[in-house]
Amino acid sequence: MKYIDPTVYAGSFTCPHCGAIAMQSWWQRGWDSGSYPGRDSNPVRVGKCHHCAGNTLWIMDKMYYPDTGNAPFPNPEMPQDVKALYQEAASIHQKSPRGAAALLRLGIQILCRELGEPGKNINADIGSLAKKGLPEIVQQSLDIVRVTGNDAVHPGQIDTDNPQTVRQLFDLTNIIVEYMIALPKKVSGLYNALPGDKIKGISDRDGK
Repeated sequence: MKYIDPTVYAGSFTCPHCGAIAMQSWWQRGWDSGSYPGRDSNPVRVGKCHHCAGNTLWIMDKMYYPDTGNAPFPNPEMPQDVKALYQEAASIHQKSPRGAAALLRLGIQILCRELGEPGKNINADIGSLAKKGLPEIVQQSLDIVRVTGNDAVHPGQIDTDNPQTVRQLFDLTNIIVEYMIALPKKVSGLYNALPGDKIKGISDRDGK
């Protein structure tokens, strides 16, 4: 799903309320409720979504409401325990990128448990999934979130104080859920909808 980062005064972006890529209307005010010449002179900025009429509240170029940290919406198939950590990470992403990275790493560890691994050692879990045929792109995504999250807790070489570095971890978490949960579920549903004799023929062909 395409996602456009909300930015102040943008003509359109992915609305943090409804998730639609929609046009935005803007107005601005000064601290004393007055409006000053030139929009850059007015620190309080409010955007309104043309799709759902939801508002975003900004102080200069930083969005304070809703408190999502400009993170993409979680994949609809994301397990609830992982989703709760994802949303918590989103809420602190701008204030504490390091904390958000650590939360996303924890979410990946729980996701590994959801995929049948012990969930105690995330590195071992990823290795086990790789041996079971985990696609390389998913393995690399898991390791990026794991390593970046580790550096957030134990200072290393990755700049986990940079919101843009951590922002990419949200995309990777969604990619992992898409490959490991959403896509297999979708394909399984389509496959099981095939006529029974066709499925039997495929099973006989493959010796299952």
